[in-house]
Amino acid sequence: MKMTVIRSDRKTLAIQIKNGEVIVRAPRRAREVDIQKFIEDNMAWIEKHLAEARRREAELPPVQVLSEEELASLVKRARALIGDRVEYYAQKMGVSYGRISIRKQRTRWGSCSREGNLNFNCALALAPLEVLDSVVVHELAHRREMNHSRRFYSEVYRVFPDYDKCRAWLKQNGGDLLRRISR
Repeated sequence: MKMTVIRSDRKTLAIQIKNGEVIVRAPRRAREVDIQKFIEDNMAWIEKHLAEARRREAELPPVQVLSEEELASLVKRARALIGDRVEYYAQKMGVSYGRISIRKQRTRWGSCSREGNLNFNCALALAPLEVLDSVVVHELAHRREMNHSRRFYSEVYRVFPDYDKCRAWLKQNGGDLLRRISR
């Protein structure tokens, strides 16, 4: 079983199962012995949720993984499409941005750095345009608020009232898109 320990400024220990991997989140100063005891004490929970994740994975319908050539074409298409959408929404929102990068990520749809550089997943080019637009607006809203506060979401909804519908679409269908680009 693959297990990763991530230390941060948090105050408590927590366990997460993500993509068949066990992630233990721990306070920076937590002792290794305390982390190991926490894992042992929660082993039944871990095994139960790993089994559920494997069962769900086995039930997923097969998807056709894109070839290297198809993936290169998708990245090119995503670069042009997302560049146009970022330009349109940045103007509409009155924000600036830096570099735009298109990546083949396994879990993220987009991100925005403090410098204003934007990263987007090439799989967005496989989604409906309004879903892609919702991710673009989400990342551009970080140019005003570098968090996920009420003010941040107020900005998102002001520009994109159907944001929740698109977010739900990604939750339901995004896994299939990500599996198509995975290697």
